[in-house]
Amino acid sequence: MRVGVVKEIKPQERRVALTPAGALELVRAGHEVLVEQEAGVGSGFEDAAYEQAGARIVPDVNEVWKTSELLLKVKEPIAPEYERLNPDATLFTYLHLAPDPHLTEALMKSGTTAVAYETVEDPQGGLPLLAPMSEIAGRLATQAGAYYLQAPYGGNGTLIGGAPGVAPARVLVIGGGAVGTHAARVAVGMGAEVTILERSIPRIKHLEELFDGRAVRVLMSDTLTLRRELSTSDLIVGAVLIPGAKAPHLIRREDLALMQPGSVITDVAIDQGGCAETSRPTTHAEPTYVVDGIVHYCVANMPGAVPRTSTRALTNATLPYVLRLASGVDAALAADPGLARGLNVKGGEIVNAEVAAAYQEIRSAVTA
Repeated sequence: MRVGVVKEIKPQERRVALTPAGALELVRAGHEVLVEQEAGVGSGFEDAAYEQAGARIVPDVNEVWKTSELLLKVKEPIAPEYERLNPDATLFTYLHLAPDPHLTEALMKSGTTAVAYETVEDPQGGLPLLAPMSEIAGRLATQAGAYYLQAPYGGNGTLIGGAPGVAPARVLVIGGGAVGTHAARVAVGMGAEVTILERSIPRIKHLEELFDGRAVRVLMSDTLTLRRELSTSDLIVGAVLIPGAKAPHLIRREDLALMQPGSVITDVAIDQGGCAETSRPTTHAEPTYVVDGIVHYCVANMPGAVPRTSTRALTNATLPYVLRLASGVDAALAADPGLARGLNVKGGEIVNAEVAAAYQEIRSAVTA
């Protein structure tokens, strides 16, 4: 199969969907690999490294899109790329369609087969292709939050680890999955006082064992507990995920009045619409804004800030699935129910139930 890799054009997105090592594995398996010129430069991979692996460097992005049977990306196509979608290709990337009806409609109109990293499942029901970026995003969310707590950047001036005789920052993590766990780990390592809110009792027990019941408080998440914790927290990490669906707005606009001025929300759930009502996507170039005295950090591609790490972690996770898809998309989807869960759009129709429900919800709201 002809496998194509294009350069990401989303603002400040420096990751690439395949490393030279991944390209070599595909070539050895008998596939042809096309890589857009300089696609890997932002992640530290020069064109020569791909050529040495047996890939062909293509200067014309349109050629890669038009001739690839399996097209690999990191982030969802953005508006300038919609016209390049075609019915003869399978697109394998992060899609996050729930909050994006325009992309959903572009995919349906094009006839492209679209498989989303974030809804592929493993036999245990985990999300193996979302996990590595979730882990990185969780770690970055705490780092970013600590940075923007500094007074020159709009924060309340609290040092996340405190000082001798001075209390550290209080960090509230909403959601105890991969994002929340890694956000909490970094916050603990920086010396913060950390609370995780989670709704799954088995997950609560796991988190208590993981953090030994001392480093982190793990509480059942409900509205009253959330509001109480918001009122005393300096940094809130939004780590809520419902696979394929739009994130619920757990933090309402009126809840901001409960918070201390200069508190920071880092909303990792922004890819799925955000877990705060006041969240909207931002970029690495303009990462924050303030609503009612609360700093919001809602960068929609947080792992793009560390492309050398993120690209390698992503390829490590995706390559086994890429190899299967390259041997035959339909056969691969039929053989692996977990991979089939990644199929979001095919033949002009939404085929993932959660994505379809989110799309109908948005369209109903628009027409109401």
